[in-house]
Amino acid sequence: MALAIAFSAYGGPEVLHPIDIDPPAPGTGQLRVRVKAAGVNPVDVKLRRGDFAVTMPADFPQRLGNEYAGVVDQVGDGVAGLATGDEVLGSTTAQGYAEYVVVDAADTVHKPASMPWTVAAGLPAVGQTAYTALRQIGVHPGDTVLIHAAAGGVGTVAVQLGRLWGATVIGTASEHNHDYLRSLGATPVSYGPGLVDRIRLLAPDGVDAVLDAVGGEAIAASLALVPDRHRIGTLVDARAVSEHGILRVGGRSTAALRQLVTLYDQGRLQIPIHATFPLSQADRAHLEVQTRHVRGKVVLTVA
Repeated sequence: MALAIAFSAYGGPEVLHPIDIDPPAPGTGQLRVRVKAAGVNPVDVKLRRGDFAVTMPADFPQRLGNEYAGVVDQVGDGVAGLATGDEVLGSTTAQGYAEYVVVDAADTVHKPASMPWTVAAGLPAVGQTAYTALRQIGVHPGDTVLIHAAAGGVGTVAVQLGRLWGATVIGTASEHNHDYLRSLGATPVSYGPGLVDRIRLLAPDGVDAVLDAVGGEAIAASLALVPDRHRIGTLVDARAVSEHGILRVGGRSTAALRQLVTLYDQGRLQIPIHATFPLSQADRAHLEVQTRHVRGKVVLTVA
């Protein structure tokens, strides 16, 4: 038997509890991975609270965790290029908070020796989301890009990718994160009344594209700044998508994850780790993510 974290009723972090699982053998094209670390994301908090109870009801006891890093433990039939003992990272669906996961080999990326386990576990979700979102809103060299919640996990990666792709990046954040954004190459701007005017002062030639991870007022500001609604993408505001015709962006791409891993290995991408907690303290990790003041990633470590 092995340990996993689940919840059996919607609620606060206190509903998270350990369960015993029998790690299944990998099927054709799959791997079993002994998890070393697992990323914690805002979507995990929302699922635990019941935010998706109508559209995506939980299957109690419901597990959590969409990204992992670990060591290949078993290899299924038909898998080439991966072997027992390989260090890997990748995406999964609602099973990462555990000692073992079974994943499709095609969605797995080798972990370079230069990458700590915590970084490897914190990269897949935010990295793939940021990469695919910026591609979807068409970021190109010479663009001016506005990123809302730029100091968060997705924002941190998006800022760096935007700069690497030749764009000028403006990022909204609380004032205590302004120096952090400057260190990533973005020009910071504070939330609150007057946001549109402050951004226009920073970008007198206009804003070309927006990536939003806030919704609400951030969408209103974006609509005032960017004439082409197909270059405004949101990760969180489904209502704005239907009401204003902006894009719902993000998604997974293993090819993108490989590129992100290469950028990290080359020293061209940072994945700051805000805090780490042992797997048994997933409730504390959720409390930290709920503050919405996380700079980078929160990660669970597995002994």
